[in-house]
Amino acid sequence: MKKKLVVLTGAGISAESGIKTFRDSDGLWEGHNVNDVATPEGWHKNPALVLDFYNQRRKQLKEVQPNLGHQILAELENEFEVYIITQNVDDLHERAGSTNVLHLHGELLKVRSSTNPNYILDWREDLNFGDLDENKNQLRPHIVWFGEEVPALDEAITITQSADYFTVIGTSLQVYPAAGLIDFTPRETPIFYIDPKPIKIPNLRNPLDVIPEVASEGMKTLKKKLIGLI
Repeated sequence: MKKKLVVLTGAGISAESGIKTFRDSDGLWEGHNVNDVATPEGWHKNPALVLDFYNQRRKQLKEVQPNLGHQILAELENEFEVYIITQNVDDLHERAGSTNVLHLHGELLKVRSSTNPNYILDWREDLNFGDLDENKNQLRPHIVWFGEEVPALDEAITITQSADYFTVIGTSLQVYPAAGLIDFTPRETPIFYIDPKPIKIPNLRNPLDVIPEVASEGMKTLKKKLIGLI
């Protein structure tokens, strides 16, 4: 029976594919203040800006490809039961071949009703004013904005609680509640932490192996370590 490998991924793994993250530098996301494009207040204040912003992100996503970090995670399904919990809204994990991917913060290639969070559609083109749900309400990006609840959190906790190995890749561990998932790992579960600038994880009960590398190089190292544990 395969061991269960649970992986929490953040912006760092997608950055190597060319997708920018606002937390790396000046607090801007592709030149925009996150309060303007990633909050309910921003949506109510200037929905046209928000729609255009995510339309541009959707176009950008079509121009990038999964990198080696994504590919190695997909390959690990040959040896492990792999579950990816990602803070990223792109589909690069899926395109690399990973089959169990839970998106905590929504997905760029989906939209939802602005009034019914359970009305979700696949959407690969621009989203415009006048694109409505079945009850004539405007559709919005299927993104969990700052200040909104994280619907997938309970499922993520359940997955984490059964991990044989837990890995953190390319996330600052500053965004909650996602960063708190690490606290739900079983006490003896080894944790592998891949980040070129790792932070100190406070009050950690688990064995910790820090791999201070970018995602693609770190995944090469991790794969060797994990295969050695089988």
